[in-house]
Amino acid sequence: MGITGTDPLGRLRLGVNIDHVATVRNARGGSYPDPVRAAELAQAAGADGITAHLREDRRHISDADIDALMAALSLPLNLEMAATDEMQAIALRHRPHAVCLVPEKREERTTEGGLDVAREENRLAHFIAPLAEAGCRVSIFIAAEPAQIEAAARIGAAVIELHTGAYCDFHADGDLAARDAELERLREMAAYAHALGLEVHAGHGLSYDTVQPVAALAEVVELNIGHFLIGEAIFRGLDPAIREMRRLMDAARAR
Repeated sequence: MGITGTDPLGRLRLGVNIDHVATVRNARGGSYPDPVRAAELAQAAGADGITAHLREDRRHISDADIDALMAALSLPLNLEMAATDEMQAIALRHRPHAVCLVPEKREERTTEGGLDVAREENRLAHFIAPLAEAGCRVSIFIAAEPAQIEAAARIGAAVIELHTGAYCDFHADGDLAARDAELERLREMAAYAHALGLEVHAGHGLSYDTVQPVAALAEVVELNIGHFLIGEAIFRGLDPAIREMRRLMDAARAR
């Protein structure tokens, strides 16, 4: 997301993804609950930025939501999007603080896997150039693999976001050996990306149970978390849900 360019050993930033506030709204139609209100509550609760994924099929966040967020937010907005001409035009019109490129398939429930930068290196290099020239910090959502990290560095991305979904899935399945191996891979690849001059973020599937080992990775400067926080807000409210995540992140970083 690239909220700021702080020292990797400093305070870990939290970007809150508000997509699924819009999912709840769209299930019934109308204007409630409002993602902009969620963004304002997230800011008050300690979020450092807001993430919104404008999908090609508009299944949750809408164009009007992006307009409203750009007008209302004092926090940085990270626009997640596919690498398409339509999305590039929207990003260039709004010029959000950050743009995170993600793979997207219409049939998937959520983003599955990272972007294959190594396979699409030439196209993506040309795609991100005008975004960077417009002042957007460009982030690439990728698997923790050397080839993808190297390709992201070559095309001129400022930031990578490491996909933590496999780590979280192994934890949920109780496969602790695979979980710990995936965490070690995240650790190694975060250090490798940092050595190449990339800012390192991480996210996907993180919860109270899984966040601390990732938050403790020194080279990771930002976590982006959404679905779990919106789900937890049903039970305890959005403000305390975010504050508890913030507390766990800070405690892990302090250790």
